Amino acid sequence: MFLGRKDNLMKICFIGFGEAAGAIIGGWGAARAGSIRVFDIKTLDPATSKGIAIRAAALGVKACQTAAEALAGVDLVFSTVTADQAVAAVETYSGAMPKGAVWCDLNSCAPKSKQTAEAVVVAAGGRYLDVAVMAPVYPARNMVPCLVSGPCGVDVTSFLAALPMNVRQVGDEVGRASSIKMVRSIMVKGLEALTAECTLAAVAAGVEEEVFPSLKSGHPYIDMEARSAYNFERTLVHGQRRAAEMDEVAKMLRDLNLPDGMSSATAVWQRYLSDTDITLPDADITNYQWFAAKYLLRTKAAE
Repeated sequence: MFLGRKDNLMKICFIGFGEAAGAIIGGWGAARAGSIRVFDIKTLDPATSKGIAIRAAALGVKACQTAAEALAGVDLVFSTVTADQAVAAVETYSGAMPKGAVWCDLNSCAPKSKQTAEAVVVAAGGRYLDVAVMAPVYPARNMVPCLVSGPCGVDVTSFLAALPMNVRQVGDEVGRASSIKMVRSIMVKGLEALTAECTLAAVAAGVEEEVFPSLKSGHPYIDMEARSAYNFERTLVHGQRRAAEMDEVAKMLRDLNLPDGMSSATAVWQRYLSDTDITLPDADITNYQWFAAKYLLRTKAAE
């Protein structure tokens, strides 16, 4: 186990090589890249394997053809798949990790999903850390704020900080870090969906020039025009992943014997906004009307 090893000698594996993994690895830079291996299920698809290899080469890390190759001899495993695949990744791959290695689960899952994953990792002889990423990975990259919880948190947090990462332990129980993020997402992701619904309805009805000033008069800190454009852009790019996260939020609410209607509806909106052929131009779009026109055109085409 790596607890007696210098941090610069730690061997690291990423299961899932999407935006989060790329941002964290890129933030660490070339000095650590040689100790990192990555595996993504897209490697198995000829249509996407080349893109994985190109991204890995650009970061100086090794893209492995199998999870077993990526996991051989590692000290730390960072699981950065999607919320709906987090438990499946543990069940499929954790058996190949060395005894005593730590599975750091960065996926946005319900607490019970994290606890299920922990049981699988422990049964395989590993250790499990619940990690909640509390902000977009850009621009902070490896220093994005993260909350961690779990029995091995005290031992592992100092090593994560030395990589470096911006981590804070919030408890010894797996699921606590995720609970904090999930409850926060009810508000953050819910407001994104509510903003989209309000904006598209206002534009479709031709009343945005009345509605937006009215909202601003009661909530002067909300810039509906700017907020709408930003939310549309983020959801267009990340809506599928966010929808999976909100499915997990809804699951958490049901586990707490609370209604999940708002969070389930948020997942519907996240999917609706991202399941489209709208292509973003290279330049940033700061006008909500550009997005509204695109989405409403799709709505008319479906009539």
